[in-house]
Amino acid sequence: MIPVNAYAAQSATSPLAPFNFERRAVGPHDVQVEILYCGVCHSDLHQVRDEWGGSIYPMVPGHEIVGKIVKTGSEVRNFKVGEIAGVGVMVDSCRVCKNCKQDLEQYCVEGMTGTYNAMERDGKTIAQGGYSTQIVVDEKYVLHVSEKLDLKAVAPLLCAGITTYSPLRFASVKPGMKVAIVGLGGLGHMGVKFAVSFGAEVSLLSTSKSKEADAKKLGVHHFILTTDRAEMKKYASYFDVILDTVSANHEYEAYLDLLDLNGRLMVVGLPPEPSKVGAFKLLNNRRSITGSMIGGIKETQEMLDYCAEHNIVADVEMINMQEINEAYERMAKNDVKYRFVIDINSLKS
Repeated sequence: MIPVNAYAAQSATSPLAPFNFERRAVGPHDVQVEILYCGVCHSDLHQVRDEWGGSIYPMVPGHEIVGKIVKTGSEVRNFKVGEIAGVGVMVDSCRVCKNCKQDLEQYCVEGMTGTYNAMERDGKTIAQGGYSTQIVVDEKYVLHVSEKLDLKAVAPLLCAGITTYSPLRFASVKPGMKVAIVGLGGLGHMGVKFAVSFGAEVSLLSTSKSKEADAKKLGVHHFILTTDRAEMKKYASYFDVILDTVSANHEYEAYLDLLDLNGRLMVVGLPPEPSKVGAFKLLNNRRSITGSMIGGIKETQEMLDYCAEHNIVADVEMINMQEINEAYERMAKNDVKYRFVIDINSLKS
């Protein structure tokens, strides 16, 4: 067994605090990663506070992990000690269902094994995440990370990156298409970067006028204040794709009105409460609402390679592990541009 230092939540109401536990010993197909950086995802906050229900404690959050490989199993062929590697939102799946066989492990029929707040496939071990010094993962769920990029800014790509890359690729976004991103947070700013890099005409939909300057710096062509009815009406039936990244409670209907014929509202934000949609909003222009989870391992590697080629990383604010509870409070207020990343070296001290 491998001793690990971490931060964990012991309940839905307790702050994260130091926690020691043991990872499994490295098996024949495992890779042991010494964690260097871990991004802080909004879903970490939801799950720590049990806002989605079913949270498992003690909980070590974190699924945006970048680190250095320090040990490999005897059967591992695709990774070597000393290489930089990433671990994202899942660490296993059934591997044999129709979805897993299509490299869509995130939609595993049995359910993927989350990096944390999940039971490992032995049915008795709690999966613990990246707010920790070490992690051991089967090589099939480990990713190659290019050292061309700023590694601390790569970490959020393992969730925020693939969560926005995957639906935009699924919608076949390309030059000439009109794409809007709802919200400019951890997910939204990555959605903007990808949509711009794909050559689309990109707009930002936001309730906050203060986001306009940053949106323009990221390359958006139009800023649309969603509280301005006249402005929203101007873009009626305009967009081919709208990517909704907002995790706060909100309604989808206003965005459906902005979709052109066969337009798609692609939902990746996870509000804690359901939203109602009238059927007529969907019938008009044959519009659709599509949900999307992360991406499979193959697509996530594709995304990381694309980012290395096009120099795309997240905009990050570095914190020490000891600042995580304050960071959660700030994140709840959208007071971060645009992703907190933990320097795990601070945990070692």
